[in-house]
Amino acid sequence: MRKINIALIGCGFLGQRHLKTLHALKNKVNIVAICDHHLEHAKPLGRQYHVPIVQDYRELKGQIEAVSICTPTITHAQIAAFFLESGVHTFVEKPITFSLEEADELIKIAKDKNLKLQVGHVERFNSAFTTIEPIAQNPLFIECHRLNLFPNRSLDIGVVMDLMIHDIDIILGLVKAPIKDIQAVGINVLTDKEDIANVRITFTNGCVCNVTASRISPEVTRKIRIFTKSAYISLDYAKQEANMYSKDERGIHKRSIPIEKEEPLKKELEHFIDCVRDDLRPKVSGIDGRDALKVALDINKKIWEHRQSISS
Repeated sequence: MRKINIALIGCGFLGQRHLKTLHALKNKVNIVAICDHHLEHAKPLGRQYHVPIVQDYRELKGQIEAVSICTPTITHAQIAAFFLESGVHTFVEKPITFSLEEADELIKIAKDKNLKLQVGHVERFNSAFTTIEPIAQNPLFIECHRLNLFPNRSLDIGVVMDLMIHDIDIILGLVKAPIKDIQAVGINVLTDKEDIANVRITFTNGCVCNVTASRISPEVTRKIRIFTKSAYISLDYAKQEANMYSKDERGIHKRSIPIEKEEPLKKELEHFIDCVRDDLRPKVSGIDGRDALKVALDINKKIWEHRQSISS
């Protein structure tokens, strides 16, 4: 099996998880280098994984076939554009970029150069979700709760772009209909951006979704409940557990859905590597990342419009 020469850009919390995962996939990749402009982040990792360190990602031009970008959102567009223009297949963590214009530019470069552009919406690779996805089609109502401890990271974006965007991506993939209306509220508690938000999305096909995200919760929760015409499905991403409730003339019946638990990030990065090596279409393309970003930006706009209306 041909190994892919790859580099990691960004050695923060998420970048370290990527590095550990890529190291576990060493039968499929050669980690050419890790890059972080804070050398104190990169040096211990370089020693631990026996990987060269660079401080400027531009030094990697001509050395790699693929790249994983785990830097702050505001830098995604510049770094991803550099590698795509250099002919490098690019994985970029969510959200794809800070603006739609930046996302459009990355999508165009990738298309023009026939390169893979994959966005890190990791829940698409959660075994619990991939197991229930075939039976969760044509939903009528969806409820999501994604609550987290205060992260002390990703503070360049609010909770909608940081956490809720995962559920937005999942919802768009399940509903497959245009959005009719968005109602949203949110408040900032520990930062100058929204730290908790609640959103109600109505689609043209009648499906309604209630979505709550918080990064100031005392506990971690990752749950989605999906109601279809014939069943109710309850899924816990964190535990990778799912139950389905269905009814017949005898009443309501609950059954546990068997799930083969796997590490979602490993499946996600392995998928990207396979797409590069075997010329496959990424499950979460740049266009998918843009679609989720657009809804997240629309929600943010609604949140701050609401804040202004009640303060005036």
